[in-house]
Amino acid sequence: MLELFQHLINNVGYILVMGLVISKMKLFSRAIQKDRFKKSDIVLFSIVFSAFGIIGTYIGVEIHGAIANIRNIGVVMGGILGGPIVGMIAGALAGIHRIAIDVGGITSVPCGIATFIGGTFSGLLYKYLPDTAYGSFTKRLIKNKRRLFIGIFAGFITENLSMLLILLMSKPSELAFEIVSKIYLPMVFVNAFGVGLILIIMENQFEENENLAARQSKLALEIANKTMPHFRSDSVDSYNQICKVIKESIAADAVSMTDKEYVLAHYGLGDDHHYSGRKIITSLTERVISTGKAEFCESKDDISCIYENCPLASGIIVPLKVQDEVIGTLKIYYKKEKKISFSDKVLADGLSQLISTQLEIKKIDELEKMANKAEIKLLQSQINPHFLFNSLNTIISLIRTSPNDARDLIVNLSTYLRYNIDLEDEMVPLTKELEQVRAYVGIESARFGDKLIFRFSSECDMSNIMIPSLVIQPIVENSIKHGFKNGKCCVEVDLHIKKENENIHIEIVDNSGGMDKDTILSIMNNQRNGGIGLINVNSRLKLIYGEGIKITSEGEKTTVKFVIRDENQGGN
Repeated sequence: MLELFQHLINNVGYILVMGLVISKMKLFSRAIQKDRFKKSDIVLFSIVFSAFGIIGTYIGVEIHGAIANIRNIGVVMGGILGGPIVGMIAGALAGIHRIAIDVGGITSVPCGIATFIGGTFSGLLYKYLPDTAYGSFTKRLIKNKRRLFIGIFAGFITENLSMLLILLMSKPSELAFEIVSKIYLPMVFVNAFGVGLILIIMENQFEENENLAARQSKLALEIANKTMPHFRSDSVDSYNQICKVIKESIAADAVSMTDKEYVLAHYGLGDDHHYSGRKIITSLTERVISTGKAEFCESKDDISCIYENCPLASGIIVPLKVQDEVIGTLKIYYKKEKKISFSDKVLADGLSQLISTQLEIKKIDELEKMANKAEIKLLQSQINPHFLFNSLNTIISLIRTSPNDARDLIVNLSTYLRYNIDLEDEMVPLTKELEQVRAYVGIESARFGDKLIFRFSSECDMSNIMIPSLVIQPIVENSIKHGFKNGKCCVEVDLHIKKENENIHIEIVDNSGGMDKDTILSIMNNQRNGGIGLINVNSRLKLIYGEGIKITSEGEKTTVKFVIRDENQGGN
């Protein structure tokens, strides 16, 4: 029995060496470090642990027609590390192999059955391991400790099951009993603790990853420190500088930042079609924005760029969040496929959290600055002298010819002035905002007569809807002003309000002659040459809801629309 112990322990040494070599291989280590496995990972695990089981049989020693071996170490490892499917496949292949190499052998069938059951049983035990969040190494180490004890337990149960089946199924019974009496202790002990030894190797691998995570966290903090000054601005150049710092710090081939619809900046390869101001063109990025979960792409097909010659072949896309709401993405790209390592994922996860924090701080700072500088009040109190002068002249000309019209115009002007001067609350009832719009349109209609057509429609109850002050009137004013400035003989403005999925959708459409792409881009990027009224509305909506206005222009028509979120609906 002592010689059998020595032989089996030596065999475990071979498996340990193989396990150590394989665990250091990039492909295997990348798979083993995941909490969720793809089909390719399951295939990889099944091949590796089936091979362990089959090799364990071949290097066994013959005892009275039976084979004392370490086969079950491989299948139990497969179940514990890979789950039920891997355990079942490894158990089935190793079990069938055991029967096939010794057809008719006294222990072939019971040992083959026990191997299959052991792999399946170990895989089911895997389900009872505590789930852990990606990147949480403390929890992961706890999971590894639990794996160690469950692995030893599964190995112990599998070998005892094998011995029991030999006693029940093998004939003659006397020979079966003699075989079990000689191999029971060595087989049970070596297989059970062999599983434990190999799992310790894996545990050490995870501990190395913990150290790696610490190094990556340090790098992420250094990047955050370098990029911090650039978050103070909302310009394209600032986002470009952030992407540049990240790219150079981690030796990536390209880095991008996006909001929920457009590319904010792209630095590196592929900048001929991934550039600032362009709509997002990869479905993977859209999925990250939709789900709020990181995506790791290892091929061009995964990235799914619509440009066939795009040089980007692998990458990481992580969500950027403010107050748990996705506001955009950070994308790290490489020109080679399968370039993403575990350390890259850890770093990307850390950068995502740090940048999200920076954006949240930036949002708070901007709100404070806007309050301190009274930017909102600036728009509320900003009355164009020419507008006021024209309005008074119109009143004077109507006093004799049409006193009733002059009176209506005075009422509209007083409503308009009172709203702009006296308004203090940022959020106001929608009905009050519409009074201001109607007053303004009424004043302009008195000047332009039938040349100005304003239409309003609503598909919702507006009684309890709250809206940021002065977000509709500046858009309507812009439509009318630019329509007549562009020489339109008749300016038409349509204002439509509807409710969808508990959100309020507001749309203003005009025929003012369209808006060129450069002007739209300057407004979206908060550049002052884009018109202070629309820029103010856009920036305020972004700060409050995380999403500003959307401008589209086709031919003579320009459409401006935005969404008011349900959390501000005053109980509606």
